[in-house]
Amino acid sequence: MSAHWIAVASAEHVRRGREAGFMQVNHGKAAPLRRIKPGDGIIYYSPTTILREKDGLQAFTAIGTVREGEPYQGDMGGGFTPFRRDVEWAKAEEAPIKPLLEQLDFTAGKSNWGYQLRFGLFEITAHDFALIAEAMGAAMKAMKAD
Repeated sequence: MSAHWIAVASAEHVRRGREAGFMQVNHGKAAPLRRIKPGDGIIYYSPTTILREKDGLQAFTAIGTVREGEPYQGDMGGGFTPFRRDVEWAKAEEAPIKPLLEQLDFTAGKSNWGYQLRFGLFEITAHDFALIAEAMGAAMKAMKAD
């Protein structure tokens, strides 16, 4: 059975990873990526468009399936070699979180719904994954919301 995850990063960073077919979390740490397995579903949530800017984006910005393979280090220059996992990103539109707050298992009825997003990566239910995928109009080839 596949798991489903939310990762958190600025939309600018998500777009770079989506274009190159990979994901990074928690400033390139390896340990969180080891929790994710090939075939797992991943959705990125972006609180902002650009890191450290407060533009209030608050949207789901990418959705896909983790590919085969283990986490590996990429080279971003300047000695920064963050850990990554390869992802098959689906064709999808960005979708704001606010219309979904009362429907998602991880946010419904919670005034502090953004708290767990601070962890950078957390598992979600298949229900939440399917709801977000629908909101994003995701065209997923091999995606299953088990």
